[in-house]
Amino acid sequence: MSTAPAPSPRPRAEVVIDLDAIRHNVRILAGCAAASGAATMAVVKADGYGHGALDVAVAALQAGASELGVCSIDEALALRHGGIDAPVLAWLHAPSEDFVAALAAGIELGIYSTSQLSTVAAAAALGRAARVHLKVDTGLRRGGADRRQWPGLVHAAAATRGVEVVAMWSHLAHADDPGHPIIEQQVRYFDEAYQVARDAGLRPLRHLANSAATLTRPDLHYDLVRPGIAIYGLSPVPGAGYHLHPAMTLRSQVVMVKRVPAGEGVSYGHVWHTDRETTLALVPVGYADGVPRVLTGQLDVWLAGRRCPVVGRVCMDQVMVDCGDTPVDEGTEVVFFGAGEDGAPTAAEWADKLGTIHYEVVAGMVRPRLTRTVCGRHPAPESVTVSAAGAAR
Repeated sequence: MSTAPAPSPRPRAEVVIDLDAIRHNVRILAGCAAASGAATMAVVKADGYGHGALDVAVAALQAGASELGVCSIDEALALRHGGIDAPVLAWLHAPSEDFVAALAAGIELGIYSTSQLSTVAAAAALGRAARVHLKVDTGLRRGGADRRQWPGLVHAAAATRGVEVVAMWSHLAHADDPGHPIIEQQVRYFDEAYQVARDAGLRPLRHLANSAATLTRPDLHYDLVRPGIAIYGLSPVPGAGYHLHPAMTLRSQVVMVKRVPAGEGVSYGHVWHTDRETTLALVPVGYADGVPRVLTGQLDVWLAGRRCPVVGRVCMDQVMVDCGDTPVDEGTEVVFFGAGEDGAPTAAEWADKLGTIHYEVVAGMVRPRLTRTVCGRHPAPESVTVSAAGAAR
């Protein structure tokens, strides 16, 4: 007689990634871009902002993105090793990077300077030609050639054998404030830089828009948009939702329940005392698992159908939750943050309390003791493996 397999044990602590939410978000973003005649580059750097770069990349390509963006060559090569054949741009390089391996894998490279261009050209001379995106600094004052260096870079790129200039690009400093006057200044510099490139004989595609500009500034879509945080369902503009669905949930379970009388101190330093008889639930997630200790006294979780406060200090491995008189059993699910539709806390709520941005919250959920559980995964269609030569741009 056959028996049903035993259910898999639930992880003590996990981040759940909803790829259907990723697809939903990318469809919104790619739709915005397509309405302007632009293609979509899905940014999956930092392991997909903590969501898993390969899974997110496949989902994004399924939902309408045509290429991918990452920070490092190593991140780009990991996508190639995972079977991704769509165009991938890597844009931040140390002098010691293996550009030969990058070019052999068909990785497109962001280039900031003539010295970097020379290094890439030397790598191209050993094998495959380089496809590059020249970056101009229009005011963010991070990477990119400034306005004085830009003419020299574009003329050098136009004259360098083995180097094909695919695009030029820049990055906005105030995109989360769509009406900020600095945006118009950056756009003016960007358009001037494009004319310099044209005068040098180049015909590059242009990309400038991040998540915020993709959603709010169709006039800045140019040929390609580069959404990042919005792919993961987190709004790039404070106070606006854009019908995005957060894709990450941090959850655990109750491992112990105890009834505690009034007047008892709880956790290290007894910074919190019970003011009544209450039920405390022990949850095995702490600051080693991504719950910041600084949130002591500020944190709620979703437990047994309602919000309950985390009480006492956040410890390395565990927290205590005040459940009041609500019946709670061992194994009851505890949500630290999620989509928020049921009333659970969100990553954005954590960010507000921490004085940071939700990018940092989700990107920080890559921890040795956190299990990543992926939902909504299904076989990739043929369109996911678009060749670099044949991709629509």
